[in-house]
Amino acid sequence: MNALMDRLFDLAMPWWEFVIRAVAVYVVVLIMVRIVGKRTVGQYTPFDLIVVVLLGTAVQNSLIGEDQSLLGGLILAATLLSLNWVVGFLSARSRRFDRLVEGHSIVLARNGIVDQDQLRRQSISEEDFRAACRSSDCFDHSEIALAILESSGSITVIKRPEGGVS
Repeated sequence: MNALMDRLFDLAMPWWEFVIRAVAVYVVVLIMVRIVGKRTVGQYTPFDLIVVVLLGTAVQNSLIGEDQSLLGGLILAATLLSLNWVVGFLSARSRRFDRLVEGHSIVLARNGIVDQDQLRRQSISEEDFRAACRSSDCFDHSEIALAILESSGSITVIKRPEGGVS
């Protein structure tokens, strides 16, 4: 029983190395996700989900090293959750930090005219855009007053008023 307890709580490296590893991986992955764009975060396709799962597997060794203890995993979990809380706290209090982390919304269409270049830049397929339009009861581009790619990755479509021009 003592051997089991020793394996659970005996760290293969100092506790602070877990914290440094977690901070480094968190920051680098956050930067990479921001570079990849909003679509990856907001609208998972089966391929995107596979990338997220594989990303977790890919960074596992960077986080844990040779350690397999329960305590090491708990230190990592606490560090990652703390970092996530700090990012949320700072985002809520600093518009500049929030924009750095979250980005900003992007206009995809206005007054029935779809910006195809912007769709390509944001890696949004025509089908994904049409699906967002359909979910807002817009079945033709001419019905769109405004379509925005939100910083969350979702697409908001505002329909033109019936019989009017916005």
